[in-house]
Amino acid sequence: MHKDQIISKLIEEKIITISPDKPFIYASGMLSPIYTDLRLTVSYPELRHWIAQDLATLIKEEFPDVTIIGGVATAGIPHAAWIAEEMHLPMIYVRPKPKDHGKGKQIEGRFTKDDKIVLIDDLITTGGSVLNAVKATEKDGGQVIGVSSIFTYYLPDAKKNFAKANVKYAPLLSYPELLKKEKESSHISSDQYEVLRHWHEDPWNWK
Repeated sequence: MHKDQIISKLIEEKIITISPDKPFIYASGMLSPIYTDLRLTVSYPELRHWIAQDLATLIKEEFPDVTIIGGVATAGIPHAAWIAEEMHLPMIYVRPKPKDHGKGKQIEGRFTKDDKIVLIDDLITTGGSVLNAVKATEKDGGQVIGVSSIFTYYLPDAKKNFAKANVKYAPLLSYPELLKKEKESSHISSDQYEVLRHWHEDPWNWK
């Protein structure tokens, strides 16, 4: 596994930016000391190869019965393609909503009711978009056995939403791991570490 190399590269290339003193504002209005733009990973061949290899290994361990890899549009699609190639499995992808032309498809690619699908997204915050993709796939007769991603914040909202949907979730990297790595590398001070830790405990009320 390449976890340490991946985390280091994400920080080094400012794909994940930690700024406890100058917080970011998310589209939801949430204030956060961290900003993650995993779409940038497609521009780094070695990094995306590590990610594909490690997610393939993780999926084999957590979802050994998988027969199809699914990408969640748009950021999950390229990674799903690389993982499917690594595992030599078929691939599908899921749009946020059905097309408004042609056959009106929401899911591209072929699968049967007997297939066991693992959906891939790049980042999980609350889990809303990927769980909508799970619903869409199941509505079309697909059997989703789990979800995986490059990174998750592991926020309370996500834990609750996945539990409520009864969907197994296995991320490659998590916020607590990232925070631990940052502290060990001395990139952040003890005070900044505490700020980051407190945000994770109650992000919506953090100031």
